[in-house]
Amino acid sequence: MEVLPISIDAYRLGFIGAGKMAESIAKGIVQSGLLPPSRISTAVHSNPSRRIAFESFGVQVLPKNDNVVEESDVVILSVKPQVVKNVVLKLRPLLSGKKLLVSVAAGVKLKDLQDWAGHNRFIRVMPNTPAAVGEAASVMSLGEGAIKEDGQLVAKLFGSVGKIWEADEKFFDAITGLSGSGPAYIFLAIEALADGGVAAGLPRELAMGLASQTVLGAASMVTKTGKHPGQLKDDVTSPGGTTIAGIHELEKGGLRGMFMNAVVAAAKRSQDLSPK
Repeated sequence: MEVLPISIDAYRLGFIGAGKMAESIAKGIVQSGLLPPSRISTAVHSNPSRRIAFESFGVQVLPKNDNVVEESDVVILSVKPQVVKNVVLKLRPLLSGKKLLVSVAAGVKLKDLQDWAGHNRFIRVMPNTPAAVGEAASVMSLGEGAIKEDGQLVAKLFGSVGKIWEADEKFFDAITGLSGSGPAYIFLAIEALADGGVAAGLPRELAMGLASQTVLGAASMVTKTGKHPGQLKDDVTSPGGTTIAGIHELEKGGLRGMFMNAVVAAAKRSQDLSPK
């Protein structure tokens, strides 16, 4: 059966799962003007605060997941990995090949998703928590039945909450170790920098503000200048100066190796947790 592109001008988007990630994505889509909230729906089963959160920016909240799927042309599965199988199997009779299915469930492979759904028009996306502030680093991989236009549509959806790349699914454990778990590494680094500022005599509030803005600014320089981080580091490292003294301490402590080891360990853990 020929797979027809979804109409960009009229498609409806549904979220199965009404958690924080679904809220962040839906809000980003609405705020970017990509879709009006009237074309987005989800279902809330028990938690009134989740209903209030989605209704606060105009998203339609329906009684059941079945209603969401029936209403939608694109369905984003945003549920916990341990329940995604049961959710998809229950919805399977409604998941026709005309619908584009998208999963953000960590560690759940396309092959399994396609088997449970009964068709392969699927795209797997790995976002990360900065989606909540419109700065996600997301990666997508297209299933066997997804067409080029499906990928373009999903890239626009997730591009509304940050940046998105396309990669082979075989890289997803490594992606989990880097961008999936990475925000926590950076939170730890910001906290440590602020603690260093306090140890050097700064008030806590000022130290935290300086640490977080410094990390934000440094990341922006990497993305906006296109320069290698090593070059940017060299640009601010004067002979015999303060910066090289600090870098010397970081190198003695093995900072680079620790970050590399953290990514590899998290990637391995992701691999271990994936259903075999």
